[in-house]
Amino acid sequence: MTTGDHIVKSYDEELKNLNDTIIEMANLTEIQFELAIEALMKQDTDLAYKIIEDDDRIDDLDHAVDEQTMNLLALRQPMAMDLRNVVAAIKISSDLERIADYATNMARRTVPLIEEKTVIRPLHSIPRMGTAVIAMLKDVVDAYIEGDADKAVAVWRADKEVDEMYVSLFRELLTYMMEDARRITPCTHVLFIAKNIERMGDHVTNVCETVYYLVTGEPLREDRPRKTRTDRLLTDDIEAKE
Repeated sequence: MTTGDHIVKSYDEELKNLNDTIIEMANLTEIQFELAIEALMKQDTDLAYKIIEDDDRIDDLDHAVDEQTMNLLALRQPMAMDLRNVVAAIKISSDLERIADYATNMARRTVPLIEEKTVIRPLHSIPRMGTAVIAMLKDVVDAYIEGDADKAVAVWRADKEVDEMYVSLFRELLTYMMEDARRITPCTHVLFIAKNIERMGDHVTNVCETVYYLVTGEPLREDRPRKTRTDRLLTDDIEAKE
């Protein structure tokens, strides 16, 4: 998101470079996520390893954001909208880095899952979950670029559907494991992959809240949708282990 013109033109350029770094980081994160789903569904071990190796590129961009924001804070002493822009960049880069880490975790889980060579029927739900979160990520990046608080709120609300898909898949996988104990190990990998995607959605909602604050100067005060008590009992343990 760009801010107004400043007397010192280099200041505008530094803010633009910071925003460009965030956008580049978001684009690479999106690619990593899409490739992680592709590696899983195509059972492509080489692609999974490539995703793991490429995670350093996003880490480097995260470090670049840290350096740019520290320089802006130290040298420019930004205020008002400029300050929110800098703080938002720090928070958004952190969430993007975590989303990329989850994509890497998916790739790590994909390798042993391929080696198991067991057909997991509920696996078909993974691309649907992934597609939903990728769409959320694309839209929140657009909201950031356009300075659109309403779009950020719409994306934030869409996470409820991802949570519902995750709980449904969790229940289906438990049933699948109970039918045949030999499925437990591969199904466990799928469970963790699904949890990675669900957590990605949570980090996208964090970005939504940051964009909303960046644009409006106010926190997003709506309460996040909550899982039922039963769903929390079913899923919290796997979240703790991951």
